[in-house]
Amino acid sequence: MTALAESLARLEEAIARACRQAGRGRGEVELMAVSKTYPAATIAEAAGLGLRLFGENRVQEFAGKAAELEGLRDGVSQDVPFRVHLIGHLQSNKAARAAELFDAVDAVDSLRLAERLNEAAGKLGKRLPVLIEVKLSAEETKAGLEPESAEAGQLLERLPEFANLETRGLMTIAPWGVAEDAAHPKLKLDVLSMGMSGDFALAIEEGATRIRVGTALFGKRAPWTGPA
Repeated sequence: MTALAESLARLEEAIARACRQAGRGRGEVELMAVSKTYPAATIAEAAGLGLRLFGENRVQEFAGKAAELEGLRDGVSQDVPFRVHLIGHLQSNKAARAAELFDAVDAVDSLRLAERLNEAAGKLGKRLPVLIEVKLSAEETKAGLEPESAEAGQLLERLPEFANLETRGLMTIAPWGVAEDAAHPKLKLDVLSMGMSGDFALAIEEGATRIRVGTALFGKRAPWTGPA
């Protein structure tokens, strides 16, 4: 058994245990493998072990892997399709490339970005799934919309107009639940992406439907040295 296979087995045991303790079924929680800084070969190995959902932080970094992964998309079982989501902060001037490269963008944090993604997806003839990134931490380094901000309200009001975007839910880093008033009657928000290697058990307890795990799966990563 490879090191990655062993890590995945341990991780699955921990996720299953957290689900049992929270009184939830394992099928209620989706595992996203955060593959940033790891090569396409590592993603291919993980896909061979059954993982189908991956998270990347940077447009430029994933652009270098995308060509190597095209064959993988055709080779895996389509019962659960192979998908790569952008989970890192996205500048609006890179929206067109992101819409082309990724199966979804989980870090929409401004109305301007949503407008750019909607326009880009329309030109590509695709409907792009997105998550709204919500900031529940006071740390300045954390991205996302302030839940009570005017920008958040404007984005929620305008999103139903964007025919080329499919708003699926929320992404956040803080390990807390989301207040009921964060929802919007015109949007179907059924995804809560929350919890990482160090706190996914708590996130599952608090209702996360998707956890984003990198280090506990792939090990300590080297820092990205490419373009910002």
